[in-house]
Amino acid sequence: MSAATYQAAGVDIAAGARAVELMRDAVRATYGPEVLLGIGAFGGLFDVAALQAMDAPVLVASTDGVGTKTKIAAALGRYDTIGHDIVNHCVNDILVQGARPLFFLDYIASSKLDPKVVAAVVSGAAAACRAAGCALLGGETAEMPGVYASDEFDLVGTIVGAVDRAEIIDGSTIQPGDAVIGLASSGLHTNGFSLARKVFEGWDLHAELPELGRPLGDALLAPHRSYLAEVQRLQQAGVTVKGLVHITGGGLIDNPPRILPDGTAIHLRRGSWPIPPLFQLIQRTGEIADDEMAHVFNLGLGMLVVAPVEQAAAALDALGEGWIVGEVAAGEQVCVIRNP
Repeated sequence: MSAATYQAAGVDIAAGARAVELMRDAVRATYGPEVLLGIGAFGGLFDVAALQAMDAPVLVASTDGVGTKTKIAAALGRYDTIGHDIVNHCVNDILVQGARPLFFLDYIASSKLDPKVVAAVVSGAAAACRAAGCALLGGETAEMPGVYASDEFDLVGTIVGAVDRAEIIDGSTIQPGDAVIGLASSGLHTNGFSLARKVFEGWDLHAELPELGRPLGDALLAPHRSYLAEVQRLQQAGVTVKGLVHITGGGLIDNPPRILPDGTAIHLRRGSWPIPPLFQLIQRTGEIADDEMAHVFNLGLGMLVVAPVEQAAAALDALGEGWIVGEVAAGEQVCVIRNP
């Protein structure tokens, strides 16, 4: 019997080192003077001295993944966009509480590491981090044969941001009569892919579909949109942002109630925003009920903004986009989607 080695057991240490070398420049491009130690260190060091400018700085953290969107990326052999997905998803998750991102960490696990694939994913994440003004402080690549099936991988991210305590957006001032403004999603974002993949099982992802105006795979891989710049524009315009809802897992049904105080509900009006063709195609092909679609997908609304009704017009002017899609009513922390 030959001597056992780690590589013979399915783990290639050299592949991990090669991946780090390929991504090093992209990661370092996200560093500002706050990063004292980053890629290659056992732990990233980030100088938070700038937070002293806040009266009462509060750290806000979130962890999430891109789910089975990784299977679409693998099927198409395109991996850079899901790096954008994971960063922008996490940015939005802390943005809804008023936080701005400080640094981000990623985790990529697979049955067998392909250095070029890992580098493509991380380079996409680095580009999204640069756009958000946060550092890609570190991460982990794990090769775990026997845990992940062949050619399968997972992508997870963790973000840490900060907000001054007085500027936390927590929904506590939301009241009946407030307006609900919807901002467009760029597609499915990072949710609902298990159902979408079931609906499109056997379809050619490379085939261009007239109703989408592009190949199906391109529509499915459209990167998750960040709303950081839009929220900043609202605040700079003096709009009172009472609440923000990131439409992720649970769709338009489960997410809005997460920010509502007791005695309030959100009523959305069907027809007040356009349902993108991709969602119409999914519903028609899969024969999916309206309620199920709203419970799984964002249906074209990636972020909801709750603001005083008298400021709704100013909010739309500041944004240059969006729709008034509903209002806050008396109720018990639910979201109701009504027909016109």
